Amino acid sequence: MTAENEKISKKEALRAAALAYHEFPIPGKIAIEITKPTATQRDLALAYSPGVAEPVKEIAANPDNAYRYTNKKNLVAVISNGTAILGLGNLGALASKPVMEGKAVLFKIFGGVDAIDIEVDEKDSAAFIHVVKAIAPTFGGINLEDIKAPECFQIEYELRRALDIPVFHDDQHGTAIIVAAALMNALEIQKKNLADVKIVCVGAGAAGIACMELLIRMGAGKANILMLDSQGVIHTERHGLGPYKFAFAQQTDKRTLTDAIDGADVFVGVSGPDVLTADQLKLMGPKPIVFALSNPDPEINPEIARAVRDDLIIATGRSDFPNQVNNVLCFPYIFRAALDVRARVITVSMTIAAAKAIAALAKEPVPPEVAALYPDEKNIQFGPEYLIPKPMDPRLRERVVPAVAKAAIEANVAKLPLPEKYQ
Repeated sequence: MTAENEKISKKEALRAAALAYHEFPIPGKIAIEITKPTATQRDLALAYSPGVAEPVKEIAANPDNAYRYTNKKNLVAVISNGTAILGLGNLGALASKPVMEGKAVLFKIFGGVDAIDIEVDEKDSAAFIHVVKAIAPTFGGINLEDIKAPECFQIEYELRRALDIPVFHDDQHGTAIIVAAALMNALEIQKKNLADVKIVCVGAGAAGIACMELLIRMGAGKANILMLDSQGVIHTERHGLGPYKFAFAQQTDKRTLTDAIDGADVFVGVSGPDVLTADQLKLMGPKPIVFALSNPDPEINPEIARAVRDDLIIATGRSDFPNQVNNVLCFPYIFRAALDVRARVITVSMTIAAAKAIAALAKEPVPPEVAALYPDEKNIQFGPEYLIPKPMDPRLRERVVPAVAKAAIEANVAKLPLPEKYQ
């Protein structure tokens, strides 16, 4: 069997397995669980009529009682309109449901957060915002997902401004947090400073813009960042740039990726497959850092990259290469913390606290039970091929949740004190 045929065979096998996984033994990945006794007539009288009237009256008198008498305190909505599903594009609200269900699974497994998927068949931003605002009383937090740029920026901004529960667009901020954590550690290994490095970002959508905004908040020089979209370098002489792209427009004569990459220290790709060539990689400065995060196929294959640069550090979004940049390292813990202290918003300081906690954990020895989950990787320890913790590392919850909760309290956006278990 040729290498190409083997690749096709594996892809077909994965497709069949994925479809079977979602269909059997029952369709879908999540279900409803009852948390109270329902075995007797009295149980039912308490669960519904007439007993249910009592918490209704308590909540009507004081809305905060919803956190006491309902599941609001641990319930997150995972909401999408399907306009930017994974790397598949605008396939519609219904097609996004398997992804949103999957996100709910990850919330439960890693953060102990109950999440329900909601697919809104509405592409108009104002109408979408209206729908989410109308259903928001049900939930303790809202995770926006797979909504295309630039609409996603307006949607998140308006919802954050209107609601008193945390609203978090994971494609933006989750990606940014993990990129920041991995980059902090990569820069330390390569002995470079965030304030000084030249960064090239290919991809000017939700993830790219959020990544660069967070890095600037953490000390990167805005003048040192060149951002590219499908038309090349975003520069001040271009016409028709929206406000989010224009914020990163540079006064420069560089127009192509080849121009931009020359002498760069860091490449962040959130665009598409095979965007960065081996020849372009050769143009980067000494000890380059390459984050090729396009899924399923990165901007450059790590094997090709290592063949032309033996001094680089490379990360991808894939689990079959070292340094997987995966949002599951943060979003369950961000929401766990926000729910535990009843934060009304997720602040930049909370996202930075998450990034720093994730980066710090990678420097600790990996417990044998975690290493055993990754039998194909030997001697997992902090270094060029282990920049951030593995997704299955249970210590993430122990480290990230308290750090984010403390940041919320310090930012005066928490309604509850730090739980004793985090002190």
